[in-house]
Amino acid sequence: MAVKDRIPVPELEPSKRKKNFMEVSLGYTFELAYQEAQRCLQCKVPTCISGCPVGIDIPGFIIEIVRGNLKKSYEILKSYNYLPAICGRVCPQEVQCEGACVLNKMGKPINIGALERFVADFASQEGFDDERGKFSSSESIPNILKSEPDKVSALKSKKVAVVGSGPAGLTVASELGKLGVKVHVYEALHEFGGVLVYGIPEFRLPKEIVKREVLQLETLGVELFKNIPVGYAIHPKELLEEYDAVFVGVGAGTPKFMGIPGSELNGVYSANEFLTRVNLMKAYRFPEYDTPIKVGKRVVVVGGGNTAMDAARSALRLGAQVTVVYRRTEAEMPARRAEIHHAKEEGIEFLFLTNPVKYIGNESGKLIGVECIKMELGESDESGRRKPIPIPNSNFVVEADIAIEAIGTESNRFLLIQFPDLKTNKYGYIITNEYGQTSIPKVFAGGDIVTGSATVILAMGAGKKAAEGIVRFLTE
Repeated sequence: MAVKDRIPVPELEPSKRKKNFMEVSLGYTFELAYQEAQRCLQCKVPTCISGCPVGIDIPGFIIEIVRGNLKKSYEILKSYNYLPAICGRVCPQEVQCEGACVLNKMGKPINIGALERFVADFASQEGFDDERGKFSSSESIPNILKSEPDKVSALKSKKVAVVGSGPAGLTVASELGKLGVKVHVYEALHEFGGVLVYGIPEFRLPKEIVKREVLQLETLGVELFKNIPVGYAIHPKELLEEYDAVFVGVGAGTPKFMGIPGSELNGVYSANEFLTRVNLMKAYRFPEYDTPIKVGKRVVVVGGGNTAMDAARSALRLGAQVTVVYRRTEAEMPARRAEIHHAKEEGIEFLFLTNPVKYIGNESGKLIGVECIKMELGESDESGRRKPIPIPNSNFVVEADIAIEAIGTESNRFLLIQFPDLKTNKYGYIITNEYGQTSIPKVFAGGDIVTGSATVILAMGAGKKAAEGIVRFLTE
């Protein structure tokens, strides 16, 4: 059987989009979504579902697009995933649901992410996403409650605190809210969403969409409190005394640095600081918003992940000439292929098999260049990728007034050490069981604070498991 070609998603032209922060992907129209949905084979054994960390009924929501029943399609999505408009935009479907699609064997997989985004956006435009609090699938109810429904009423008297409003925390809040648990979400920053608002640029994920999806948690009775950093404004001991359970989903937002000479120079940023200023504090709209940011004419971004691509493409939009320096080859880059493709389309330069060894400053302490060394790949390391090895006497200098290090993050240890008896591993991440329960029985955790930096959807998957763990804890 001949398989139709995958329907491309319309995008802004590179020459236009690199000058603004408008969303790059324009999304499917109904006609395009209908054509793409028709490609789905409706497999009897849908392998795509096994590739989804939250187990969405993918063939189910797609067939409703073909039938023209978009409200039903949305209901199916919402019963598994509380943030479909977000996940449709930023999840790495190519290595998850789409990577498991059987059409990979005979062409290109279904564009599941684009279809999910289309349905969620359509629901918002038509207004029936306001009913999202009503959508609940029997699949999303923990097994313990299916056999003992009387325990559901007992949950309505329970209180749970969620620390952090990122993907994991929001998922826990939505899952427990659907069951009638009284949930309070505490966010340290002045906007809800965690990495969704401070880490991912507007051109990939418009913040109005995040705000829309987050605030509708209130339809479930969830209460959201911002500008309250737990550990400063509230001591964890107070939460343990007041709530029946506590979920910690604060992510891994402490930046790592290479620690090379010159790191103290004016002009060396972490990607976290740079992106937080640009995204959360809207520095790209200065002076309309009062957070300035110095970008300069020449920017070097160090790293090869999605954060590096976000920093590079943001700096480009702020008027800089941008070079990405990565110590391995393009094939080893962990960033999504689409992000690398977009960066190249927009004119960003890549220096592969290259690593910084020193930042060079002038007499005023300002960065003027990055000394790099050429690399070659040796044997595979613990990550499964070939280890980069410096080539002697291959040093050269790249001119730069700004350098942005995007080489990873680690846990916020200041908060964690305030939880008595909370066990962490050697990297400072919280140790949990399969349901997110920590060494303190009433404390649960999930997302990057457990796994280290990962994806939005994996954090949401951890949130679903933790919510089930909390229900078990509260009812058993």
